[in-house]
Formats: sequence, C-alpha cells, structure tokens
Amino acid sequence: MNGKLWWYMARSSGMVAWLVLVAAVVWGALLAGRLVSRPGTPRWLTDVHRYLGGLAVAMTGLHLTALAADSYSHFGWAETLVPYASSWKPGAVAWGVVAMYLLLVVEVTSLVQRRLPRRWWKAIHFSSYLLFWMATMHGITAGTDAQTPAFRIGLALGVIATTYAVLARTLSVLRLPPSRRPTATPPRPATP
Repeated sequence: MNGKLWWYMARSSGMVAWLVLVAAVVWGALLAGRLVSRPGTPRWLTDVHRYLGGLAVAMTGLHLTALAADSYSHFGWAETLVPYASSWKPGAVAWGVVAMYLLLVVEVTSLVQRRLPRRWWKAIHFSSYLLFWMATMHGITAGTDAQTPAFRIGLALGVIATTYAVLARTLSVLRLPPSRRPTATPPRPATP
C-alpha cells in the first residue's frame, strides 16, 4: 500500500469538501432568493440543500481525520482543531480551522432550527457566506494543489457561481416591495 495514501486522501477530501460547500451555499442562496423554488414546489429541493450541508461536514471530517492519520504531513489533532497550533503556515491553517467550526455551528443550528428563534437561526445561517470565503482562503493559502490549473479553474468557477447566487438572492430581496421585505423584527400591529 502507498505510504502517502492518507496524504492523498487529505488533499482530495479537502477539495471535495470545498466543492460540496460551494454547492450547498449556491443552492441555499437560490432557494432563499426563490430563484429555484416557488410556492408549491416540492420539499425535496430544501432536502437537497440540507444533504449538501451534511455532506460538507462529513467531507471536512474526513479531511481532518486523514490529516491526523497521515505521517507525511505531521499534523496531529491539535493542529487540525486549534487555530495557530500548526507550525506549518499557521495563518493559512487557521482559516480552515475557524471555517470548520463555523460550518459546525451552521449545521448544528440548522438541525435544531425549530427550537431557535427564527432571527437567530437566520443570522447564523447568513454566516455561511463568510464560511465560504474563509474556506476559500484556506484552500488558496494552505492547499498544496493551489497552483495547479485544475484547482484554479475549479476555484474560479466556484467563486463565480457563489458570487452570482448571492447577488441574485440579494437582488431578489431588494426587488420586493418594502412591505414584503424580510425584517430583523416583525412589524408591530397598528394600535386603535
């Protein structure tokens, strides 16, 4: 068996985790902006978004496990779980560590969404956009494949797709009449 198997698994699972994260953020933005859903559309459209979020967590877990198991990269659990604990590119690795924690917060709060005030859940869920950029910075600065043409093309396509979906979602909200736009607090009923 190849002695670098865990190293290859760490690299590939990191890239797949990022691609699945892109898909989850793009699909979520399109759903929230009602660009792929309308009243009466099937619930499975939302289930796809939930599945992608869970898959991003699983692939990130595989990425961390492979790094810790690999003897080539010399990463232990402390380096994968504590920001700036790594002696190798500490800032670049910290982007990934913080993004991983943010991913977990978004996923856990989504699982308990019905038990949280909608405003809290929505604020936490909006941090997915920040999560995308943090994970992207981690891949660019810590990824050993960041200079390859395939990585750069995938990166460009992912950034373009995410930027388009977020802008489309934002514009869809701005096109709503002011009375129908989402607010941080619900409007108060008129008093007689």
